[in-house]
Amino acid sequence: MVFRKQQQYSWKDSNLAQFGSDTERLVKKDAAKFEPAWSTAGQTCGLQIWRIVNWKVTTWPREDYGKFYDGDSYIILNTYKKRRSMELLYDVHFWIGMYSTPDEYGTAAYKTVELDMYLDDIPIQHREVQGHESELFKSYFESITILKGGADSGFRHVQPDEYTPRLLHFHGDRKGVVVKEVPRCKTLLDNTDVYILDLGLKLIQWNGSGSNKEERIKGLRYLKNLQDERGGKCRTETLDENPRDTRNEFYAALTEDGDADDNTVTVDKTKELYRLSDASGSMEMTLEKSGKIDMEDFDSEDVFIFDTKESVFVWIGEQTTRQEKRNAMSYAHDYLMKTDHPFVPICCLSENKCSEAFNMAIAA
Repeated sequence: MVFRKQQQYSWKDSNLAQFGSDTERLVKKDAAKFEPAWSTAGQTCGLQIWRIVNWKVTTWPREDYGKFYDGDSYIILNTYKKRRSMELLYDVHFWIGMYSTPDEYGTAAYKTVELDMYLDDIPIQHREVQGHESELFKSYFESITILKGGADSGFRHVQPDEYTPRLLHFHGDRKGVVVKEVPRCKTLLDNTDVYILDLGLKLIQWNGSGSNKEERIKGLRYLKNLQDERGGKCRTETLDENPRDTRNEFYAALTEDGDADDNTVTVDKTKELYRLSDASGSMEMTLEKSGKIDMEDFDSEDVFIFDTKESVFVWIGEQTTRQEKRNAMSYAHDYLMKTDHPFVPICCLSENKCSEAFNMAIAA
């Protein structure tokens, strides 16, 4: 069997720019009524996740919540109530894997808007990108696990003796630990972190000498969960880093060299506020202010893009025109494509909707 390196698609191939026409909006509203995936969406408080498969929305198994494949795109709906209120509120996210195709993440974005309309425009919409998830998104899960490939490459879909070994990297602190599949390479090991070598029928946890308690505990829990998923049929071993002893099976399964995924961005951290207006007859975006941004800088007659350089908020004034309102996500997407930080989370919210992350960004 030959394994090929996944193709990383360009964000500029996305079809998000097609969003917003009157025809498309009517099609979405009508289609939402006949989308089977939405039949139980948002009826009770809690989390629901779907994966995009061949342009279709498919239910993601609850036991896999928190696990995402870098070749896929997902839709995540969080339904909740405020204290002393019976009204159901929603945050709907679409998550884009690094190697998800333009068709997949375009469909995820399209279907997210469709779900928003199905829920009567109540949800706050979010775009999440692998490795740059918002704090709100990360708060839904005890940990986030990023695996290589598509969902069909998981352990449940292959025989144990055909299983391709993988190395899982645990990095974080008491605020949360992120689990990510990384190349099985000795030179990429970081001794301040924890790793699990998954051989299918054997699991080996390697604790770097500088790893913290949270990473080690999370590794042990993850080890136990994997063993339970496989009916207790796989053996487990815990290995503390010892430079003088590298004879363990863990080291033998690693290669000498490899490429690390590098999706980091370095940008100026100055906050910027842009005004979007069609008062002139065509849509125009102008820089309104940079530096410290206050609520007084927004007004109800237009749409604003608030770029903190760590996330982007699209704030939609109550008195904006229909054309301005309906293109919120595509505005932000198109804006980010022209920056040096296109991967940051996007949050689209109306003036009368509350977002803790937005309020914190204003206060900072």
